[in-house]
Amino acid sequence: MTETKKTTAKKPAAKTTVKKAAPAKKTATAKETKTTTAKTATAKAAPAKAAVASAKLSSAIYATGKRKDSIARVYLMPGKGNITVNGTPMKEYFKRSVLQMILVQPFDVTKRDGSYDVIAMVSGGGLSGQAGAVKHGISKALEKAEPDLRKALKVAGFLTRDSRVVERKHFGFHKARRSTQFSKR
Repeated sequence: MTETKKTTAKKPAAKTTVKKAAPAKKTATAKETKTTTAKTATAKAAPAKAAVASAKLSSAIYATGKRKDSIARVYLMPGKGNITVNGTPMKEYFKRSVLQMILVQPFDVTKRDGSYDVIAMVSGGGLSGQAGAVKHGISKALEKAEPDLRKALKVAGFLTRDSRVVERKHFGFHKARRSTQFSKR
């Protein structure tokens, strides 16, 4: 009988330690409060930027461009030829000159260099697909701004969405079409 009393005596002791440990977890350290304060500060600042951007872009011409897995939301407005991608200048976002050349192609074909500012928000895919998506969006926006440019853009092939995407991996293969190595024996 004394043994059963010992085991019951141990159980309440465990409960008291749990009760004491619970309030300790609820208290936050100084580092945690700083990070939560910083997160809430950035969360409060983000809607302010979005409100400014939407008010600024309300008079702009909007178009969506797509290429591979990338989707670009493009805003075109009269200006000096500045191109901004995801809040950074084009030359900083697309560092390769080939990608920069792709973005400027619709303006070169239509001879509208330096007459429009572009603000683009791109998501998904890689840099090459994103550049193609922005080019597609710029072309569609130029067509909306000046319908007379449609023929030049269509002949250059900038209004057609390049629908080529990566083929999915198939069962029993290493990649989409890469089979297992053949073994004669």
